[in-house]
Amino acid sequence: MYRVDLNSDLGESFGNYTLGMDEEILKYVSSANIACGWHAGDAMVMEKTVALAKRYGTAIGAHPGFPDLMGFGRRNMAVTPAEAKAYVKYQLGALSAFAAAEGIRIAHVKPHGALYNMAAVDHALARAMCEAVYEVDPSIIFMGLANSEMIRAAEETGLRAASEVFADRAYNDDGTLVSRKLPGSVIKDEELAIGRVVRMVKEGSVESVNGKTIAIRADSVCVHGDNPKALEFVKRIRETLADEGIEIRSL
Repeated sequence: MYRVDLNSDLGESFGNYTLGMDEEILKYVSSANIACGWHAGDAMVMEKTVALAKRYGTAIGAHPGFPDLMGFGRRNMAVTPAEAKAYVKYQLGALSAFAAAEGIRIAHVKPHGALYNMAAVDHALARAMCEAVYEVDPSIIFMGLANSEMIRAAEETGLRAASEVFADRAYNDDGTLVSRKLPGSVIKDEELAIGRVVRMVKEGSVESVNGKTIAIRADSVCVHGDNPKALEFVKRIRETLADEGIEIRSL
């Protein structure tokens, strides 16, 4: 039996600005990564998103990022491992309060944007963030890019690690994601993207941007659903996985 988690980054609206189709997406994914107010989200959005996730039975995770609302957390920042550790604790603590108020628990932590990409190749940074999670609650799963330093750091720290793959992103030969600044970084052909997901789950491999076959573990698939077309894509991925005999289940 093949099993995989479907996750999506949610709760990224802020104040009067609405981003994403959270309630619709929550009907189709098994895990929600909820922004914690630094790269996106605010107290009201966090409260609403946690409540919606509870209503639909979707597992929740903290989605900590850099304190960079203007850049949506996608700009690299010069931070020490100690600073990154405190950043993760702070944001995890914020979401934990809303989860506790709803009587549910945080299942996982997945870093956001630049923090995620930097930790994928920086072991010290990844280790500091994993230690932050472990010190708050060692039962929380740490989700990170498959084959990255985040996975290695989580296992070293004693956390359960969940290897994440992306439905619509191209991979470099070393298993890292192709930079969004480069052409072809986002796969827009739905058939190709869905076929890649099935291959990653069933065969444990994916084709890099240069045509090389690389081994990859797929515990969770990240899907984006911030527009109507993307929502249809999420539905199609879920339907195709079911047709392929792959069970959708939270981490």
